[in-house]
Amino acid sequence: MKTYFGVAAVSAAFALIALPASAHHGWGGNVDQVTDMTGTVTQSVSLAGPHATMKVNVEGKVWDITLAPPFATQRAGLNNGTIPVGQTVTVRGNKNRDANKLEMKTIMVRWGDKKYDVYPERE
Repeated sequence: MKTYFGVAAVSAAFALIALPASAHHGWGGNVDQVTDMTGTVTQSVSLAGPHATMKVNVEGKVWDITLAPPFATQRAGLNNGTIPVGQTVTVRGNKNRDANKLEMKTIMVRWGDKKYDVYPERE
């Protein structure tokens, strides 16, 4: 009986360790093709959550822009409110595989003459 509970406890521990890895989808939910989009910021950079985010209006459609985790986004030079609402930006990244989801996992943001490489290793 003790062996059964020991195996169950070890199995539960491994399941809990694997949970964060499986919850973080990485780039798997995005197309392989890298795309550039230019639009107007409707929601500035936010460092809240597991990934920094912003929203950009591209040709009348508002896209959810997923950046790197907050520490990496800050390292690239982007902080809360760095780019004001109404400014024109170009984002480069991989769109969601589901064409109905207006979401891009972004590797770079360009604003004027500034370039923010949030995933420089993917550039």
